[in-house]
Amino acid sequence: MFDSIGWGEIIVLALLALFIFGPERLPDLAKEAAAGLKKLRTALTGVRAQVDESLGDDFAGLRDLDLRQYHPRTFIKNQLLTDDEDGPRRPSGATAATTVAAAAARARNDSAPPPFDPDAT
Repeated sequence: MFDSIGWGEIIVLALLALFIFGPERLPDLAKEAAAGLKKLRTALTGVRAQVDESLGDDFAGLRDLDLRQYHPRTFIKNQLLTDDEDGPRRPSGATAATTVAAAAARARNDSAPPPFDPDAT
């Protein structure tokens, strides 16, 4: 948590606290801060024990859960690129623009009628 704070900064903070609170009140404030941290630690331990007790074996599965797979972009990509039977399919690299360009570049056979979709009209 305090990886970027060195001993120099800690000494400056201690001197600042000494000047602000004075030498008479500083030991009492340090004891109160230590007691508050101890109460916070026991409360967090109690909450963790209650969660472990109520969730049981499911909690271990939640710890291993990778939340990055539920990012909207990743989720949509997985849903669009996954077949139900085959598993994930790989994109072929062809986008809609390249598909349309390839279809337009093909020579049209004049003897065959153009494609007709009665539902589209």
